[in-house]
Amino acid sequence: MLNEKLHSYIENLIPDRNALLAEMEGYASEHNVPIMELAGIEAMLQLLRIQGSTRILEIGTAIGYSALRIATALPEAHIVTIERDMERIQVAKEFINRSGNSTQITLLEGDALEIEKIVGGHAPFDAIFIDAAKGQYKKFFEMYANYLGSDGMIITDNVLFKGLVAEEEIDTKRIRNLVKKIDDFNHWLMNHPNYNSVILPVGDGVAISKRRGERI
Repeated sequence: MLNEKLHSYIENLIPDRNALLAEMEGYASEHNVPIMELAGIEAMLQLLRIQGSTRILEIGTAIGYSALRIATALPEAHIVTIERDMERIQVAKEFINRSGNSTQITLLEGDALEIEKIVGGHAPFDAIFIDAAKGQYKKFFEMYANYLGSDGMIITDNVLFKGLVAEEEIDTKRIRNLVKKIDDFNHWLMNHPNYNSVILPVGDGVAISKRRGERI
Protein backbone atom coordinates (compact mmCIF):
# COMPACT_ATOMS: atom_id res chain seq x y z
CA MET A 1 0.00 0.00 0.00
CA LEU A 2 1.13 3.55 -0.66
CA ASN A 3 2.29 5.62 2.28
CA GLU A 4 -0.04 8.38 3.41
CA LYS A 5 1.94 11.21 1.78
CA LEU A 6 1.89 9.57 -1.65
CA HIS A 7 -1.75 8.56 -1.21
CA SER A 8 -2.72 12.16 -0.41
CA TYR A 9 -0.57 13.47 -3.27
CA ILE A 10 -2.32 11.23 -5.81
CA GLU A 11 -5.81 12.02 -4.50
CA ASN A 12 -5.11 15.76 -4.59
CA LEU A 13 -4.24 15.46 -8.29
CA ILE A 14 -7.65 13.97 -9.12
CA PRO A 15 -10.00 16.58 -10.62
CA ASP A 16 -13.02 17.60 -8.55
CA ARG A 17 -16.20 15.64 -9.19
CA ASN A 18 -19.49 17.30 -10.05
CA ALA A 19 -21.75 18.62 -7.29
CA LEU A 20 -23.93 15.50 -7.04
CA LEU A 21 -20.97 13.13 -6.83
CA ALA A 22 -19.35 15.36 -4.21
CA GLU A 23 -22.62 15.25 -2.24
CA MET A 24 -22.59 11.45 -2.47
CA GLU A 25 -19.03 11.34 -1.17
CA GLY A 26 -20.12 13.47 1.78
CA TYR A 27 -23.16 11.27 2.41
CA ALA A 28 -21.01 8.12 2.34
CA SER A 29 -18.57 9.61 4.82
CA GLU A 30 -21.30 10.82 7.16
CA HIS A 31 -23.29 7.57 7.11
CA ASN A 32 -20.33 5.16 7.00
CA VAL A 33 -21.30 3.77 3.61
CA PRO A 34 -18.31 2.11 1.93
CA ILE A 35 -17.64 3.52 -1.52
CA MET A 36 -14.64 2.92 -3.73
CA GLU A 37 -11.60 5.05 -2.86
CA LEU A 38 -10.77 7.84 -5.30
CA ALA A 39 -7.47 6.46 -6.62
CA GLY A 40 -9.00 3.02 -7.05
CA ILE A 41 -12.05 4.23 -8.94
CA GLU A 42 -9.92 6.43 -11.20
CA ALA A 43 -7.80 3.38 -12.07
CA MET A 44 -10.94 1.36 -12.80
CA LEU A 45 -12.44 4.08 -14.97
CA GLN A 46 -9.25 4.30 -17.01
CA LEU A 47 -9.26 0.54 -17.56
CA LEU A 48 -12.89 0.69 -18.68
CA ARG A 49 -12.01 3.48 -21.12
CA ILE A 50 -9.08 1.48 -22.53
CA GLN A 51 -11.28 -1.59 -22.79
CA GLY A 52 -14.04 0.39 -24.49
CA SER A 53 -16.59 -1.18 -22.17
CA THR A 54 -20.24 -0.44 -22.93
CA ARG A 55 -22.01 -3.23 -20.97
CA ILE A 56 -20.98 -3.33 -17.33
CA LEU A 57 -22.24 -5.40 -14.40
CA GLU A 58 -21.70 -4.07 -10.89
CA ILE A 59 -22.21 -6.38 -7.92
CA GLY A 60 -22.83 -4.07 -4.96
CA THR A 61 -24.58 -0.78 -5.74
CA ALA A 62 -24.51 0.70 -2.22
CA ILE A 63 -25.71 4.30 -2.81
CA GLY A 64 -24.99 4.25 -6.54
CA TYR A 65 -21.69 6.14 -6.41
CA SER A 66 -19.59 3.81 -8.57
CA ALA A 67 -22.39 3.31 -11.08
CA LEU A 68 -22.73 7.06 -11.50
CA ARG A 69 -18.97 7.55 -11.73
CA ILE A 70 -18.89 4.97 -14.55
CA ALA A 71 -21.90 6.49 -16.29
CA THR A 72 -20.35 9.97 -16.12
CA ALA A 73 -16.97 8.79 -17.41
CA LEU A 74 -18.39 6.53 -20.13
CA PRO A 75 -21.49 8.18 -21.63
CA GLU A 76 -21.99 5.30 -24.08
CA ALA A 77 -21.97 2.68 -21.33
CA HIS A 78 -24.93 0.96 -19.66
CA ILE A 79 -24.48 -0.31 -16.11
CA VAL A 80 -26.52 -3.12 -14.56
CA THR A 81 -26.04 -2.89 -10.81
CA ILE A 82 -27.23 -5.19 -7.99
CA GLU A 83 -28.07 -4.28 -4.40
CA ARG A 84 -29.90 -6.18 -1.65
CA ASP A 85 -30.04 -3.59 1.17
CA MET A 86 -33.39 -1.80 0.90
CA GLU A 87 -32.26 1.38 2.65
CA ARG A 88 -29.31 1.74 0.31
CA ILE A 89 -31.51 0.93 -2.68
CA GLN A 90 -33.79 3.86 -1.85
CA VAL A 91 -30.86 6.24 -1.41
CA ALA A 92 -29.28 5.00 -4.66
CA LYS A 93 -32.54 5.55 -6.55
CA GLU A 94 -32.78 9.11 -5.26
CA PHE A 95 -29.24 9.95 -6.33
CA ILE A 96 -29.58 8.21 -9.71
CA ASN A 97 -32.89 9.95 -10.44
CA ARG A 98 -31.31 13.32 -9.63
CA SER A 99 -28.43 12.69 -12.02
CA GLY A 100 -28.53 13.16 -15.75
CA ASN A 101 -27.49 9.54 -16.23
CA SER A 102 -30.50 7.55 -15.04
CA THR A 103 -31.13 5.99 -18.47
CA GLN A 104 -27.65 4.46 -18.34
CA ILE A 105 -28.29 2.52 -15.14
CA THR A 106 -30.48 -0.51 -14.42
CA LEU A 107 -30.76 -1.19 -10.69
CA LEU A 108 -31.68 -4.77 -9.81
CA GLU A 109 -32.96 -5.37 -6.29
CA GLY A 110 -31.97 -8.59 -4.54
CA ASP A 111 -29.11 -10.80 -3.44
CA ALA A 112 -26.61 -11.32 -6.28
CA LEU A 113 -26.37 -14.99 -5.34
CA GLU A 114 -30.13 -15.41 -5.76
CA ILE A 115 -31.04 -13.42 -8.89
CA GLU A 116 -28.56 -14.91 -11.35
CA LYS A 117 -31.24 -15.67 -13.96
CA ILE A 118 -32.49 -12.08 -13.91
CA VAL A 119 -28.95 -10.73 -14.26
CA GLY A 120 -28.24 -13.23 -17.03
CA GLY A 121 -31.01 -11.67 -19.07
CA HIS A 122 -28.86 -8.54 -19.40
CA ALA A 123 -25.69 -10.43 -20.44
CA PRO A 124 -23.14 -10.54 -21.95
CA PHE A 125 -21.01 -7.93 -20.16
CA ASP A 126 -17.77 -6.29 -21.25
CA ALA A 127 -16.76 -5.81 -17.63
CA ILE A 128 -17.87 -7.10 -14.25
CA PHE A 129 -17.14 -5.06 -11.12
CA ILE A 130 -17.28 -6.91 -7.79
CA ASP A 131 -17.66 -4.68 -4.73
CA ALA A 132 -20.09 -6.41 -2.38
CA ALA A 133 -19.82 -8.87 0.54
CA LYS A 134 -16.11 -9.66 0.66
CA GLY A 135 -16.63 -13.13 2.10
CA GLN A 136 -18.57 -14.05 -1.06
CA TYR A 137 -16.06 -12.82 -3.66
CA LYS A 138 -15.20 -16.28 -4.96
CA LYS A 139 -18.89 -17.19 -5.38
CA PHE A 140 -19.59 -13.91 -7.17
CA PHE A 141 -16.63 -14.43 -9.48
CA GLU A 142 -17.47 -18.03 -10.32
CA MET A 143 -21.15 -17.32 -10.88
CA TYR A 144 -20.92 -14.19 -13.01
CA ALA A 145 -17.79 -14.99 -15.00
CA ASN A 146 -20.20 -17.12 -17.06
CA TYR A 147 -21.81 -13.89 -18.31
CA LEU A 148 -18.58 -12.18 -19.32
CA GLY A 149 -18.09 -11.39 -23.00
CA SER A 150 -15.29 -13.04 -24.93
CA ASP A 151 -12.92 -10.09 -24.44
CA GLY A 152 -14.22 -8.99 -21.04
CA MET A 153 -12.51 -8.31 -17.74
CA ILE A 154 -13.42 -8.69 -14.08
CA ILE A 155 -12.49 -5.99 -11.58
CA THR A 156 -12.56 -6.76 -7.85
CA ASP A 157 -12.22 -4.05 -5.20
CA ASN A 158 -10.97 -4.17 -1.58
CA VAL A 159 -8.63 -7.11 -2.15
CA LEU A 160 -5.93 -5.63 0.13
CA PHE A 161 -8.44 -4.60 2.83
CA LYS A 162 -6.55 -1.64 4.32
CA GLY A 163 -3.33 -3.66 4.14
CA LEU A 164 -4.61 -6.21 6.67
CA VAL A 165 -4.05 -9.10 4.24
CA ALA A 166 -0.32 -8.65 4.91
CA GLU A 167 -0.64 -8.59 8.71
CA GLU A 168 0.29 -11.72 10.63
CA GLU A 169 -1.70 -10.91 13.77
CA ILE A 170 -5.19 -9.41 13.89
CA ASP A 171 -6.88 -9.04 17.25
CA THR A 172 -10.55 -9.07 16.30
CA LYS A 173 -11.87 -12.52 15.40
CA ARG A 174 -14.49 -11.21 12.96
CA ILE A 175 -11.93 -9.12 11.07
CA ARG A 176 -9.42 -11.97 11.20
CA ASN A 177 -11.93 -14.35 9.60
CA LEU A 178 -12.85 -11.83 6.91
CA VAL A 179 -9.20 -11.12 6.11
CA LYS A 180 -8.59 -14.85 5.76
CA LYS A 181 -11.44 -15.12 3.25
CA ILE A 182 -10.03 -12.23 1.22
CA ASP A 183 -6.54 -13.70 1.36
CA ASP A 184 -7.88 -17.10 0.28
CA PHE A 185 -9.70 -15.39 -2.62
CA ASN A 186 -6.55 -13.56 -3.68
CA HIS A 187 -4.49 -16.76 -3.76
CA TRP A 188 -7.27 -18.59 -5.63
CA LEU A 189 -7.60 -15.75 -8.13
CA MET A 190 -3.88 -15.33 -8.79
CA ASN A 191 -3.56 -19.07 -9.44
CA HIS A 192 -6.74 -19.45 -11.47
CA PRO A 193 -6.04 -21.69 -14.49
CA ASN A 194 -8.33 -19.68 -16.79
CA TYR A 195 -7.45 -16.09 -15.83
CA ASN A 196 -4.45 -13.80 -15.80
CA SER A 197 -4.82 -11.45 -12.84
CA VAL A 198 -2.90 -8.59 -11.31
CA ILE A 199 -3.49 -6.75 -8.04
CA LEU A 200 -2.94 -3.00 -8.19
CA PRO A 201 -2.04 -1.38 -4.83
CA VAL A 202 -4.30 1.62 -5.44
CA GLY A 203 -7.24 2.60 -3.29
CA ASP A 204 -8.02 -0.43 -1.17
CA GLY A 205 -6.45 -2.84 -3.67
CA VAL A 206 -7.97 -3.55 -7.07
CA ALA A 207 -7.66 -6.91 -8.86
CA ILE A 208 -7.91 -7.01 -12.66
CA SER A 209 -8.63 -10.36 -14.29
CA LYS A 210 -8.66 -11.39 -17.96
CA ARG A 211 -9.21 -14.82 -19.44
CA ARG A 212 -5.90 -16.33 -20.49
CA GLY A 213 -4.98 -15.56 -24.08
CA GLU A 214 -7.30 -12.55 -24.36
CA ARG A 215 -6.18 -8.99 -25.03
CA ILE A 216 -7.11 -5.90 -23.02
